[in-house]
Amino acid sequence: MKNIFKQAYIKTTGYSYTNMGRLFLRLFVGVMLMQFGLRQWIGFDGYSSVFPSVLGMEPSVSLIVMIIIEMVSSLFIMAGFCTRLMVLPPFVAMIFCEYYLLHRAHEATYMMSWSNPAYLPVMFMGIFFFILLVGPGKISVDYFLSLHFIHSDNESESELEEV
Repeated sequence: MKNIFKQAYIKTTGYSYTNMGRLFLRLFVGVMLMQFGLRQWIGFDGYSSVFPSVLGMEPSVSLIVMIIIEMVSSLFIMAGFCTRLMVLPPFVAMIFCEYYLLHRAHEATYMMSWSNPAYLPVMFMGIFFFILLVGPGKISVDYFLSLHFIHSDNESESELEEV
């Protein structure tokens, strides 16, 4: 019995599926961000009148920029193409969202409940920062393009061993 437990423990903790985990996280955050963009696109008429003005743009223009950021970035992130570059626009957009939500809060920040929407941009920022740090992984267009570039220059794949 002790040997079975030891083998099961080693199998469940010793093996790492980091590339599958990165793929799952990219797909998850891409779908979550895309659904916000789709909802804003579908309800554009209603949202454009209440959307905040950002950087001096009209509210409808700010909403269009946000929809483009959400839709384009989520597609690129899910595919793993230019991943580290494509997490920057939604990361900055979430900073603006967080600022707006906390700046316009009717109650003190420390009094907010767990269900307040101000926590959502922070969650997205954390995920985007993680993806920025660790990269897209081996199950991505970025990785396959890197392999193509390395093989076309007749170099070794040792540069990609860290991925």
